[in-house]
Amino acid sequence: MTDFPHRSIISIEQLSVEEIRLTFERAKNYLANWDDFTAHTTTLTGKTVALAFFENSTRTKFSFEIAARRLGATVLTFTASSSSQQKGESILDTIHTLEAMGVDMMVLRHQSSGIVDFLSQNSSIRFLNAGDGQQNHPTQALLDAYTIENTANKSLNNLRVCIVGDILHSRVARSNIQLLTKLGANVSICGPKTILPKHTPYNVPVIKTIDEAVQENDVLIVLRLQKERMENGLLPSLEEFSKYYGISSSVIAKNPNISLLHPAPVNYGVEIAFDVAQDYPNSFIKQQVTNGVAIRMALLSLINN
Repeated sequence: MTDFPHRSIISIEQLSVEEIRLTFERAKNYLANWDDFTAHTTTLTGKTVALAFFENSTRTKFSFEIAARRLGATVLTFTASSSSQQKGESILDTIHTLEAMGVDMMVLRHQSSGIVDFLSQNSSIRFLNAGDGQQNHPTQALLDAYTIENTANKSLNNLRVCIVGDILHSRVARSNIQLLTKLGANVSICGPKTILPKHTPYNVPVIKTIDEAVQENDVLIVLRLQKERMENGLLPSLEEFSKYYGISSSVIAKNPNISLLHPAPVNYGVEIAFDVAQDYPNSFIKQQVTNGVAIRMALLSLINN
């Protein structure tokens, strides 16, 4: 397979297994030449990539910026707080303005679910979804799956993966469930009932306790508690969440072979103890960051075809 049919990456659902594998192979090639900063600098020469983040982001924004610059693109940073939207201009008007200025690709994060899909259908710009509301975060899911296979060296086929924490508000959980099940993994979720969806996505099973989640799985993907999206009363306290669902050294010791991932930033002492995140030999949180740049380079180059 050489052709990549998608002009934009909106969700995991649109990608076939073959297209996911192509993305992984391209990312792997970039990582193999990681220290050669001139190896791929002509891929996006002459192209302009706009970064538009309407929600706060550090890691994802920097990851996409580094990815685009490594491929030789001109990078334009769009700051929502100082944009003409503050004067009443719609986001579609803004996109059309950038389109007229010659922007080729846009990396967009927005609080509204479905907006990236809508804009991609009404613009010639190619879009990469960096997170829309509580719906999709495809590049995070891709880098997580890549990390499991190529850094933790675990085949996804029949692999037991549990996603732990704030599933209700998590676009990362939704995209990961879509991707991991598509690649043959057995996915479950674990967390307090108040932050689990009433209808579990894709009918994945619910594990009641963190001890069971650790003992019965090969991989844990621990999520950040999204306090900014929560209504009051969903959790009694952060201390109580940490007591019953946090990953401490004593919890992780129940299965010393389990691999640990987190999309970051980590609320240390709440979701994961600091020493576990930093020192546990099967914690791959740092490697996720590096792999994320390579995955985003792969997707930027593929939608440029």
